[in-house]
Amino acid sequence: MKVCVLYSGGKDSNLALVKAMECFEVKCLVSLKPKSEESEIFHYPNVELVKLQAKALDIPLILVNCLDDEKESLNALKLGLKRVKKMGVEGVVTGAIRSTYQATRFQKVCKELNLWCFNPLWLREETSILEEILKLGFETIIVRVAGLSERFLGAKINRKVLSELKKMRKFVNVAGEGGEYETFVLYAPHFRKRIKIIESEVTKKNEYEATLIIKRAELIRL
Repeated sequence: MKVCVLYSGGKDSNLALVKAMECFEVKCLVSLKPKSEESEIFHYPNVELVKLQAKALDIPLILVNCLDDEKESLNALKLGLKRVKKMGVEGVVTGAIRSTYQATRFQKVCKELNLWCFNPLWLREETSILEEILKLGFETIIVRVAGLSERFLGAKINRKVLSELKKMRKFVNVAGEGGEYETFVLYAPHFRKRIKIIESEVTKKNEYEATLIIKRAELIRL
């Protein structure tokens, strides 16, 4: 089956991509670029850099701009999926884990377009997801925190960070499913090059929310 992967550049969509490539022919990545971090559905921090990740993966990318509200976001998603159907795509793979808000809306759009929707990470125990990306050799950094301590911003998810997150599981979702943090993947299986950050800066929305903005990055050979 020919599929596309809804791709944000974070750990979950990259793990979903790995799963998709094990079973299907991945024709392209589909990314939605919201207007701001106030987006109700799609990942915002550093989303422009999915272009670099697509080059590292050597997979075509469909990047669609969208507004932040639900209606316009889903209209943009539908527009992007209509484009990939013309490429022969029959199914859509997502990195949804537990968000029924996201999953039901993705499924509704796919149903309207007669596309199969597959969520390979759905209802998995969150710790197991982080364990798997470490086992697979993902190089993942935290690029936004909202409630999680700012000291995690820019940190690579490794065994030490995972251990800290597990200790806080009574208060935060280990995989960030509650919006506690968002990630950006510098390297993962199937990447033909690694992403190197050249310049970045931290912006703070308030005392609880901060974002690592990657201003410049480049691809380097493995």
